[in-house]
Amino acid sequence: MYGRTDGREGGHRMHPPAVCTRAVARGRARTTRVTAWFVRTRSEAERRFPVITELTTRLLSANLLDAATRVAAQAFLTSVPLLFAFAAFAPQALRDQLLSSIRAIFGLTGAADQQLQQALGTGSAAGPDSRELRQTSGLIGVLMALVASTSFSRAVARMCEGAWRLPKSGTRVAAWRWLLWLVAWLGILLFQGSLKTGFGVGLWLGVPLSFLVGVLIWWWSQHLLLVARVPWLPLLPGAVLAGGALAALSLTAQLYIPGALDRALNDYGSLGLVLTLLSWLIAICAALTFAFTIGAVLAEGPPLNRWLPPVPRPPATAKATDKATAKPASTEASQQPGSPA
Repeated sequence: MYGRTDGREGGHRMHPPAVCTRAVARGRARTTRVTAWFVRTRSEAERRFPVITELTTRLLSANLLDAATRVAAQAFLTSVPLLFAFAAFAPQALRDQLLSSIRAIFGLTGAADQQLQQALGTGSAAGPDSRELRQTSGLIGVLMALVASTSFSRAVARMCEGAWRLPKSGTRVAAWRWLLWLVAWLGILLFQGSLKTGFGVGLWLGVPLSFLVGVLIWWWSQHLLLVARVPWLPLLPGAVLAGGALAALSLTAQLYIPGALDRALNDYGSLGLVLTLLSWLIAICAALTFAFTIGAVLAEGPPLNRWLPPVPRPPATAKATDKATAKPASTEASQQPGSPA
């Protein structure tokens, strides 16, 4: 028999198969109870806080990081031709203003600052290099670079449309908006240096001022690039989140970017500069993507949807939304006691 062994052979007791079977059964029962508790808890959380479920589903989607990477790549490809065009045709005062703004944003010093001066044709690099660049580029080349740079505007517009789950807008309606947004951001960039320092007062004024200006800029940007398909008030949560995220990233940029750029230039040359800036752009665009998505979910979910106006949607999108909303309700009804199988 299986039950016992003689003490002279070691004195240990072997478990019979019946004991093992009972242990396995108890383990399965415990797993079933834990699974049932998890399902009940999740269902209760979905019932009480539906916005959390939607938010988790949207944030765990891989499309958000893909969209952020595409926007960062477009931003980098846009900044290079615009930088050369600005260095070729902008007056010296504007080039100096842009240089001081970029210095204030990233805290550039040393080799990275010299590279920026050469690109903008400021400081010791001003003079003949700028005239040669102007002759090489030409006015037509600058206009072509500006038109091609609207790809960045289109990428940001698609990011906003993805956050609000809206279809792509028509080119006729949105083309001038892409160009206007790009020109407006060039103008805003010129005053970032003064804004960061609080117009000479200090960081205690510069930080909250940068946050407020960032909220206003991204509030207007969403409304412009979405072709006014979303009312102003529902766009405010995403603008607040975007302004706060970029204000925090701008503070950390002054601590991280200078040392990272100097090390990258010493180790890899210009390639290191490209990789460092592209990595930072990906972080910024990821923050914007998550901010707009979270803002859209919060604006359309309780309790904010009680005070904010509804977002008008095309018929196809509205039908899909109604179907997704009706499906859980029908499932719950089928699970009620006494319902027909």
